[in-house]
Amino acid sequence: MRPSSIRVPMLAALAALLAAPLADTSAVAAVPLPPVRPPPSWIGNAPAAPADPAPAAPVPPVAAAPSAGAVSPGATAPSEDGPAEAAAPAEPAPAAPSAGGRPRFTIPVTASAPAKELFGNVGVPAPLAARAIGFYSRGCLAGAKALPVDGKTWQVMRLSRNRNWGHPALIAYLEKLAAAAPGLGWRGLLVGDLAQPRGGPMLTGHASHQIGLDADIWLTPMPNRKLSTKEREDLSATSMLKDNGVEVDPKLWTAAHARLIRRAALDPEVERIFVHPAIKQALCTSAGTDRAWLSKVRPYWGHHYHFHVRLDCPPGSEGCRPQDPPGSGDGCGAEVKEWLAKVRPRPEPATPAKPAKPKPPMPLSALPAECRTVLLAE
Repeated sequence: MRPSSIRVPMLAALAALLAAPLADTSAVAAVPLPPVRPPPSWIGNAPAAPADPAPAAPVPPVAAAPSAGAVSPGATAPSEDGPAEAAAPAEPAPAAPSAGGRPRFTIPVTASAPAKELFGNVGVPAPLAARAIGFYSRGCLAGAKALPVDGKTWQVMRLSRNRNWGHPALIAYLEKLAAAAPGLGWRGLLVGDLAQPRGGPMLTGHASHQIGLDADIWLTPMPNRKLSTKEREDLSATSMLKDNGVEVDPKLWTAAHARLIRRAALDPEVERIFVHPAIKQALCTSAGTDRAWLSKVRPYWGHHYHFHVRLDCPPGSEGCRPQDPPGSGDGCGAEVKEWLAKVRPRPEPATPAKPAKPKPPMPLSALPAECRTVLLAE
């Protein structure tokens, strides 16, 4: 066969192929990509909440408050619940737990390791039976429960601290007190620090709050809207004191404040409530003949921005050590006068005092032995 006879059919076939219409791809729909989900937030060890709605009204600016354990100027505070360690300049965020809730530590877990560096960097509770272990200023917490950050009559503040954990008895108490608040003329509770997920010493602030039985409740009522996360970090409670530091300001202190503290103290689970001496004096003045509950309300340093509730050791918490009973009297006589003298502001000395040498942090070995089990539980 001649080469030209082969070339002609091949060229004809190629021309026919090029003339054919291309397949129509316009009807092929684009396949949408699945949405990208953000990683969970470890604030409070819960999935990230929906975006906060726009505020209905701005919250009035307030002055920054000192830390919960702040001491009046010129005074050195002995402690009913243990000496407070110096606060760090900034509040570090808790470490995120790894898969399975295994705690992560930035330092080796040894007997001499600072307990606050260990307990302060655990983001989840110990999966053990609920138990408060040790003393309020030297212990830990197993089986902690979180107070939800929002309730009908409460909102938790300072969410980044991850300190909305407590013994289930404390959580139940707070929910009950919050439910009673509107009937007292108090819209709802703004709740400050409770405990860390496994209790123990904190990186900053409190000496107590270690066994899940302490809670700070602001002396500022809950607003009539949900606060944003940023507001909960930035807003401060309001001091109830006059500028002289030894009297409540009648423009700020109300009968509703007194009713709320009285209701908090009436619960049989409550061992003590700490308030500033000026607030104790105001409660003594307004109590009338109903005075039995006043014995639980103890004057103490600070506590003019919030009051501090402390529960007794709950049933089943073997190894929990209660505080000595406060006494049967109302505490409204010489005791209040002595405390008012202690907290009265003093003029700055001509020669500044030499700063005291900071105490070494509490080692893990200073806590009950069971706290090591709590710390390492997975």
